[in-house]
Amino acid sequence: MKFRHLVLLVPALFYAACSTKKPLPRYEAPLARTRFQTVKTTAYTHTESDHIKYGAKTALGTPLKCGPKIHSAAADWGRWPAGTVFRLSSTGEIFYVEDYGWALTGTNTIDLYKPSRSAMNAWGARRERIEILQWGNPDRAYNRMKPAQNYPHVAQMMRDVKRYWKSAPRQPAPDPVLIAMGTSLPAAP
Repeated sequence: MKFRHLVLLVPALFYAACSTKKPLPRYEAPLARTRFQTVKTTAYTHTESDHIKYGAKTALGTPLKCGPKIHSAAADWGRWPAGTVFRLSSTGEIFYVEDYGWALTGTNTIDLYKPSRSAMNAWGARRERIEILQWGNPDRAYNRMKPAQNYPHVAQMMRDVKRYWKSAPRQPAPDPVLIAMGTSLPAAP
């Protein structure tokens, strides 16, 4: 009789554990949309346990890039929509926001792609001044997230796109290669 109850209890506990939703990170008030911002930066790599299933691909489906001209970055697309291009003031490196992650949702943190764990660990977490070279397109970011809208972090970013970008002028997606080469950058809003 005890074994029979155990057989019924184990699957119930398993399903209860699987349905438990991890809470989102603590929400931070968004930064003003200005040309220069000071943000927390962290680093990530494609071999981290939460990124392995995606391989070396971004949320846009493009390969993760680490130079020489352009680098991939992940951010909350409600704050820095997909396609946002920025320069790190400390290194001069140019990054293209083409990825997002659960831990970035509702935060003023940008995750910089690094090609290895050692490079990721060497970066650590730093406060950095960035210069926005081109804002991404919030409509493109919103539409790209729609298939994953049932995930809480994606739903939060989609709400923030509606909230923070509803009156912003819409721009075409930038070409990160042209921007990296320094060709005519439009003024940031």
